[in-house]
Amino acid sequence: MNTNANLPICPACKEDMTYPDGENYVCAQCGHEWPMASLAEEAEAGLIVKDANGNLLADGDTVTLVKDLKVKGSSTTLKVGTKIKGIRLVSGDHEVDCKTEAGNMLLKACFLKKA
Repeated sequence: MNTNANLPICPACKEDMTYPDGENYVCAQCGHEWPMASLAEEAEAGLIVKDANGNLLADGDTVTLVKDLKVKGSSTTLKVGTKIKGIRLVSGDHEVDCKTEAGNMLLKACFLKKA
């Protein structure tokens, strides 16, 4: 448990076992690292993520795939038109965290459109 109330919870596992390490926060539970600066920037400007058509996405939106996507490390393919409900926006290269029939995934917003 954090002894300092202003330390954020881990965005990966949602535990409160984080600690500062140089310019990053580190989660002692899962080992996830993320930069301190990104949290401050997101808090100020808000996370802005646009879909393939340029529409703004928000947490909880329903989206559909605009392209077949192969699942890395598996023989599964997510088909075009697959509907994904209840997305969550995260910072990084893959901006959308969601649950699909193939499991929990991080997807790029450029392969999604708002439903």
